[in-house]
Amino acid sequence: MYLVWHHNSGMIGPTTLGQLPYLRRYKSMRSSSYDTTGGNEDWWVLQPGETRTLLATEKPGCIKHIWMTVGEDDTFPRKLVLRAKWDGQGHPSVECPVGDFFGIGHGVFKDFVSLPLQMSPEDGRGMNCWWPMPFDQAEVTLENQGDKKVHVYFYLDYEEYDAPHADGVARFHTQWRRENPTEGWLKEKLGPDNYLDIWRRSPNLSDKDNYLILEAEGSGIYVGCHLDIDCFHRQGNDWYGEGDDMIVIDGEPWPPRLHGTGTEDYVNTAFGPATEYCAPYHGITLNSGNKEWRWKGKNSMYRYHIEDPVRFEKSIRVSIEHGHANKLSNDYSSTAYWYQLLPSRSLEPLLPVELRAPRPNEQQFP
Repeated sequence: MYLVWHHNSGMIGPTTLGQLPYLRRYKSMRSSSYDTTGGNEDWWVLQPGETRTLLATEKPGCIKHIWMTVGEDDTFPRKLVLRAKWDGQGHPSVECPVGDFFGIGHGVFKDFVSLPLQMSPEDGRGMNCWWPMPFDQAEVTLENQGDKKVHVYFYLDYEEYDAPHADGVARFHTQWRRENPTEGWLKEKLGPDNYLDIWRRSPNLSDKDNYLILEAEGSGIYVGCHLDIDCFHRQGNDWYGEGDDMIVIDGEPWPPRLHGTGTEDYVNTAFGPATEYCAPYHGITLNSGNKEWRWKGKNSMYRYHIEDPVRFEKSIRVSIEHGHANKLSNDYSSTAYWYQLLPSRSLEPLLPVELRAPRPNEQQFP
């Protein structure tokens, strides 16, 4: 089962292999970095500060797959920015550092498999995206905000249609965020004598201090996120997973109808996992802990709402506590994915490149 865009019916949903023989009307198209001279220099060079257009078309269609790799080995995953504009809207619906767009934060490459996003050998350098991205017009660009030139290889495979999409077909969006560090209040060491007491003394009855994953206005569906947490110093009780997820739909009153029970529960794992695991819709792609500190350093996890997309008519706010009742101070970042009808409001400005840099491992405390 996998995601497919049904142009005839105007729906996004899972399709089985048995439906493939039912032919739809479209042209298979591709934009790629191949050497148009017939040679083997199948890459594009992006100089520092340069932006290149990966796709520009005035014809209706749907992006079905993006593959990309970059020749350099430094921290370019946070220095290259992928953007997409749909249907002539003046601002991008997608604006995200490249590594984060393809499913893992912290400027890390690592082999992993999920349904919509994958990083493939060698060492996760083959970045793949299968989120369907319908459009009537499209402009997809890549900007190098680093201080070195990079060599980019890419395929962008899409379908081209004879007619525009019907009304009600939502457009793909992403939102990248970071809070470094979150503002936690826990100062004392927790143990058997005060563990439950301090929880009772510090209830969280709103989402105002949570880490914000997504805030959007309009009509659409939230289809998930990956969450990237760097636990860079010891705290009184430094298990981040007691932080509940909260999804507020259409400005509903507190408590929201979608209120979770913990960070590891939201990503469909359990009981303080420190095991890397990948499934189609959920998983833990990165854990850097050790026997003495299970969650030390960089952790990445994902939850994709493909079978259970979260519908909103007017607005949505997706957030998660950073530790129980927001008690912990860690480095949080995330990439949210959703579909909504245009026009959509402008994304918040992307942090400057120096503020997107992953925390160096040597800054981790024992």
